[in-house]
Amino acid sequence: MEKRYDVVIIGGGPAGYSAALYCVRAGFSTLVLEMLSAGGQMSTTTQVDNYPGFEDGIDGFELAEKMQAGAERFGAVSEFAEVTGLQLASSPKIISTSSGDVEARTVVLATGAAPRKLELADEEELIGRGVAYCATCDGMYYKDKVVAVAGGGNSAAADALTLSKICKKVYLVHRRDSLRAGKGYLDALTQAKNIEFVWNAQIDRLLHEEKLTGLALTDRVTGKQTTLACDGVFVAIGRVPNTALLDGQLALDAQGYIEADESTRTSLPGVFAAGDVRTKPLRQIVTAAADGAVASKYIEEYLQRQQ
Repeated sequence: MEKRYDVVIIGGGPAGYSAALYCVRAGFSTLVLEMLSAGGQMSTTTQVDNYPGFEDGIDGFELAEKMQAGAERFGAVSEFAEVTGLQLASSPKIISTSSGDVEARTVVLATGAAPRKLELADEEELIGRGVAYCATCDGMYYKDKVVAVAGGGNSAAADALTLSKICKKVYLVHRRDSLRAGKGYLDALTQAKNIEFVWNAQIDRLLHEEKLTGLALTDRVTGKQTTLACDGVFVAIGRVPNTALLDGQLALDAQGYIEADESTRTSLPGVFAAGDVRTKPLRQIVTAAADGAVASKYIEEYLQRQQ
């Protein structure tokens, strides 16, 4: 094989390029494999206001380019190719891609997690124009407006509470007649004066002109159809970790995320998980970037033991 690296990072988002920056500065040959373009989900965000150092915010795509350039400045290599197979237990580890195979002494999995979508017509087109998936990221765009949160678990409850401090009115729309969220969330939700529950509600259509104007709902008990006027809907019905390629090679938690603690070490020696793909309490750009830096420390320890 022609391609051999100390570190191969799968995923070119903030976790991946942070890991690349730290690893290459530590003297390790480092390759970042990304299927589309740098940044992952971050690159689709038009305005990032919660990443430190940019007092006026920054376009997600621009921030991604800066992260890539920062790592490449010190010698990291970026290759845009699709990963088609992994042999993580072998030594060296083998990554099969659409451009050929790569050997790696260590692997960082930074493949991220995608928000689960409503799978409704026009949903993709309305992202950033009334459809959102992260209250922490996008809530401020709806200051003093009326929004809905779709979901019934802890994430939906947390989003509703976050938005209640920003928005004029928050509707919590759930398919059932009770939430799955923990009691702590339930108490806070019932105490919030501007949160209203919409029970047994199935979202059938997104109503819109150029931007979202409301939701078409069906009551799952009575069958009655109604509309709910709102300026935005925050979809909080879960996330889907990008772990399909692992094929049972690593331990995953019940939701399918890679089991890796704050050291980012996984169940296989020399394999690390950074960013949204690993089990963690908060998935944000800044926590993903932090994971990448942490991974580099334990990569260095691992490679030193292999010498």
